[in-house]
Amino acid sequence: MALVAAGEAGRLWSQLDPGRIAVSWRSLLPRLLTVLTGAQLAVAARADGYLDEVLDAQGVTPRAVGRVSAAALAGVASDGRDLGGLLYQPAVSTLVGIQRGVPVEQALTGAGAGLNMLVRTQVADAGRVADQVALTARPQAGGYVRMLVGASCGRCAVLAGRRYEWSTGFERHPRCDCLHIPAREDTADDLRTDPRRYFESLTAAEQDRLFTVAGAEAIRSGADIAQVVNARRGVYTAGGRKFTRTNAGKRPRLMPEQILREANGDRSEAQRLLRRFGYIT
Repeated sequence: MALVAAGEAGRLWSQLDPGRIAVSWRSLLPRLLTVLTGAQLAVAARADGYLDEVLDAQGVTPRAVGRVSAAALAGVASDGRDLGGLLYQPAVSTLVGIQRGVPVEQALTGAGAGLNMLVRTQVADAGRVADQVALTARPQAGGYVRMLVGASCGRCAVLAGRRYEWSTGFERHPRCDCLHIPAREDTADDLRTDPRRYFESLTAAEQDRLFTVAGAEAIRSGADIAQVVNARRGVYTAGGRKFTRTNAGKRPRLMPEQILREANGDRSEAQRLLRRFGYIT
């Protein structure tokens, strides 16, 4: 879904009138907003079935206290902003670049690449947040394991196989495609991915590209992957309390990540707040 939405974003961006950037992009935004919201809705709607299937395969009871409200996670940016406002940012960055002397085509190309990253990230984040909401709603699911997808960057590789409690947020960088794999304490080892094994599965060229030439050489020489990569560099977590006014009515509502943080490990309280703010029904 992320690739489909990103493809549509690129198609619409290519229709932008360079002579009327702001007006032109505003006229194209409703179509992109519809596509992106639909993609978020689709990936979020998969969460309950995904959790049930994975937990059942591990012999864990998938009984839930509520079901994920996919609509509550669609049409909103993962940092709580209005999605339409976020999608307008590439036009703003293009105009700022032009004002600073960047050639129009170069400014448009750079902003288009940013739009692609933005759209893919928002779809992936909707899916990840939905998975964590579904995990919280299932008392027998103790936590999750972080798993790689395809060729992953060094920052993600050193976190592969790490187990997190159900209430721990999923740190990610833009375009991160790592997954939550629900796992209870005594079955998590069956699902782990070894960062060293992942590194050794890559060709030398891929190692150099994903870990940098110097970093890859150090790892090949026996250096610890985590120390070479410095896993937290560039991975973001929004600070403070995270709210959104999107789909919230007159009062702001807490974002799911903020709810888990404020529940402070109390699963019943987390479930209560998720239900209160419309994330589970």
